[in-house]
Amino acid sequence: MSTENKVTIESLDQEGRGIARIEGKVIFIEGALTGEVVSYSSYRKQPSFELAQVTRIHKSVSMRVQPKCAHFGVCGGCSMQHLEADAQVAVKQRILEDSLWHIGKVRAETILRPIYGQAWGYRERARLSVRHVIKKGKTLVGFHEKRSSFVADMQHCEILAPKIAKLIAPLAELIDGLSIREKLPQIEVAVGEHVDALVLRVMDMPSSADEAALRVFADKHKIQFWLQSKGPDTVVPFYPLDAPELNYSLPEFGITMPFAPSEFTQVNSALNRVMISRAMRLLAPQPGERIADFFCGLGNFTLPIARSGAQVLGIEGSAALVKRAAQNAAHNGLSGNTEFRAMNLFEMDEAALARHGAFDKWLIDPPRDGALELVKAITPAIAPRRIVYVSCNPATLARDAQVLVQVHGYTLKAAGVMNMFPHTSHVESIGIFELA
Repeated sequence: MSTENKVTIESLDQEGRGIARIEGKVIFIEGALTGEVVSYSSYRKQPSFELAQVTRIHKSVSMRVQPKCAHFGVCGGCSMQHLEADAQVAVKQRILEDSLWHIGKVRAETILRPIYGQAWGYRERARLSVRHVIKKGKTLVGFHEKRSSFVADMQHCEILAPKIAKLIAPLAELIDGLSIREKLPQIEVAVGEHVDALVLRVMDMPSSADEAALRVFADKHKIQFWLQSKGPDTVVPFYPLDAPELNYSLPEFGITMPFAPSEFTQVNSALNRVMISRAMRLLAPQPGERIADFFCGLGNFTLPIARSGAQVLGIEGSAALVKRAAQNAAHNGLSGNTEFRAMNLFEMDEAALARHGAFDKWLIDPPRDGALELVKAITPAIAPRRIVYVSCNPATLARDAQVLVQVHGYTLKAAGVMNMFPHTSHVESIGIFELA
């Protein structure tokens, strides 16, 4: 580690780190906030930048708060608990606007009011790591330590759904007593409206004594265990087998969405409902319109669009999710105006896109890599008049926005952030593009 240095923080980067400059070199400092004067210690040095952490705060700002979680700073799950919650949203809005301009050379005509919900206990999907640590004489269950493969020694988590957070210590004790504790590296968490599922990644199958212990735990804590022996397609329910189906609901649209714990759903179901409501207002689907939902997943946006009476085609790369989406459409009585197709949207070209025909409107909700090949494939003959783009990475949204605006002639009418992941640097956003 280097000797201590003292600097003034100019701004925050996309990871929530303070930015300072010394003789042209950029210093990214974990735990520092805009306007503060801090000392730091570098843990990585490059010719043009350094990565560092705060060692002392000489002048703090009013936005600084005491982190709620006792593990903050050690656990790598959160990076912004030291920043007041509303200020986190403002930082993310700035990151979105800066990305749109500096990467895409695009500005939104209107900045949408940020969407945010509860700041704590919101996370209903998570992957917890498991490791038996001989030196500690116990098994640890939790997130990885910051910048480390070690599992943080956690007893609680402030962002996990409260019921799941309370299970961290009991789960560690349970697994510590299993014969397969060395062969159980992770637990997937999936919270539903009527059941909470824990998927144990097992590299060896549990013994009869292990199975008995798992059943006792499940009964005591009212959860359902699933087992995963290899890939996601090997996830099977273990106990209890008569547990309610995993699902989440979208009451505004009269929709219930069953899902398997291995299938992608949003981590924050309350914010998901608000996000869908905003997307539907921006998209404004109408009966008789033909609308495409790209990267449709299990139908999170497809079915609310279909409820409007529009004809909707959902396209997704995963054949398993396409099957689930069709089942969910049937479950909600929407098979008549929905269709689903499996296709690798990262390999889209003009000819492949043209085969799907023309649409009045699009909704795009890609993973972090964005939808570059899809937006590049637009031609005047099939260009939709409106595109609502839901993004989990402002950099790729900005890159794709540049193509839509500068190549295809769209206008970015509005954009804004949705704080799906409070206390983390993750930025979820939404934009609406229209043709003149």
